[in-house]
Amino acid sequence: MRIISGLYKSRKIIAPKNLPVRPTTDMAKESLFNIINNLYYFDAISVLDLFAGTGNISYEFASRGTEQITCVDQDYGCIRFIKQTADKFEMPIQTIKSDVFKFLEKTAIQSNIIFADPPYNFDEEKFSKIPELVFKNNLLLDNGLLIVEHSKHTNLSELENYVYSKSYGGNVFSFFEKA
Repeated sequence: MRIISGLYKSRKIIAPKNLPVRPTTDMAKESLFNIINNLYYFDAISVLDLFAGTGNISYEFASRGTEQITCVDQDYGCIRFIKQTADKFEMPIQTIKSDVFKFLEKTAIQSNIIFADPPYNFDEEKFSKIPELVFKNNLLLDNGLLIVEHSKHTNLSELENYVYSKSYGGNVFSFFEKA
């Protein structure tokens, strides 16, 4: 994976092969960040990265100037890799090893952008639990966005607070906002 823009533009980050991840493709990530770039100043937002995996999305935010980034993943190897990479590049990324659903039930962290990239093989009930918990627990700041990445075989358009989706190959980003 590579960082597309910002301070660390073009840096390649090679994750260990034994991590249970499916990193967002560079093409999809670049398209997503073009959308976000038109909505926010990166140095003025906070980000919560759920099911963070390799930290791919968080590195991109950090490279573009975001200074409040929290990554949550239940896999110790993923959390260790994100922490090592963040330390190496001196990125302001906090890591939390936790089951995402338990974390969402208990956290008081509010963010401008919450990005969730759960396993594509989740059933729709598990996918729907993400926006449900985010909005029930008021985790988005005003004018914030929840972005859920999923496959084209998953449809989240019927969920409360859904706004729109963008597709890039087999990747889909569904966007949610406070009503």
